[in-house]
Amino acid sequence: MATNPCELLPGTRHSRQLAWRKFACVWVLLVWAMAAAGLAAETNRGLSAGSHGELLLNGKAFRGIGVNYYDAFVRLLDDGKLTDVEAGFRTLASNQIPFIRFSACGYWPINWQLFQTNRQEYFSRMSAVVKLGERYGIGLIPSCFWHQPTVSDLVGEPVDQWGNAASKTHEFMRAYVREVVTRFRDSPAIWAWEFGNEFNLPADLPNAATHRAPVVPSVGTAAARSARDDLTHAHIRTALAEFALEVRRHDPRRLLISGNAFPRPTAWHQQHEGNWKLDAPEQWVEMLAADNPAPIASLSGRLYSTNDLSALAPAMAESRRLGKPLLIGEFGVPNPATETPLRQFREWLDALNTNGVPLVALWVFDFAGQAKDWNITAENSRREQLRLIAELNARWRREPSGR
Repeated sequence: MATNPCELLPGTRHSRQLAWRKFACVWVLLVWAMAAAGLAAETNRGLSAGSHGELLLNGKAFRGIGVNYYDAFVRLLDDGKLTDVEAGFRTLASNQIPFIRFSACGYWPINWQLFQTNRQEYFSRMSAVVKLGERYGIGLIPSCFWHQPTVSDLVGEPVDQWGNAASKTHEFMRAYVREVVTRFRDSPAIWAWEFGNEFNLPADLPNAATHRAPVVPSVGTAAARSARDDLTHAHIRTALAEFALEVRRHDPRRLLISGNAFPRPTAWHQQHEGNWKLDAPEQWVEMLAADNPAPIASLSGRLYSTNDLSALAPAMAESRRLGKPLLIGEFGVPNPATETPLRQFREWLDALNTNGVPLVALWVFDFAGQAKDWNITAENSRREQLRLIAELNARWRREPSGR
């Protein structure tokens, strides 16, 4: 039990001494409280970037592999049971998986109905997930706006309004960020805040007209799409910067993440020339940096292909140059865990380790929607992947450099 600092002050019989004693008591209490608050903030700030771009967890160097538990919250917006989600947390804790990345929102507009009609209940369900993170010692990286067109559909605007900081889309974004961050910023389970999922991939597509957001009015989408629904890199960079600024108004410490994939191998030419010509290495690196704008202090990528594999080394070099840690928000190998994909999975892990990538999240844990090719549980044929990442996590804990 903490000692009351006032008990440490000597007593006095005189009124002047009594007044000074009271003053000193108040002063010591104030200093004590400020020191305690400072210590709490210091040990409860989640992920951050070090002065040379190294990844820190609560101020100390960290490397770790977690999982995408995509629908840990999403399923609770439907008819999912918290006991099922808790079983997943229990499995992850038993495998010493340090963190999860999850969707902190609905996918389609229809999945936001509870937020619009009963906000208290909506956040009660999100709070239940946060409390599971606290209970099982698992860090949380909430991704706030998973599907690119959903917010714009909710407010009745075309998707290009992600590029307009004065739009209803941004007004909704800022309000939602404010509610989420202020509700959960004091939780030690929150490690970082992510904007959304791979907003950069549909940007400046030369064939954008054939790849526009789906039209499914039954789930709340717009009734039609047009060129106004085609995203550009300029749009997403505005959205990312505004998201980061809004988070920083409420949480000055935790790492901010774009949630992007690596730039396409043609991204620079898509933006500047509207074609699929392959980028030069320096053009690709330019796009990587620009797609993670300040005050976002990290770089974001994926590892699913040989293109992604070849991007690890230049991305880590840019990470060191900019002082922004590289985060691989998704990686994995599809299909049943036969010997060939399992061999590739081991190669992915070896590449991540050799290149010194500090934070990685496996796709995808306990997600029935992708049971055929991707879903990993402790019981199915892909369970070996959990064992392998637990093994590498243990190695990284013993040898922080991972070498």
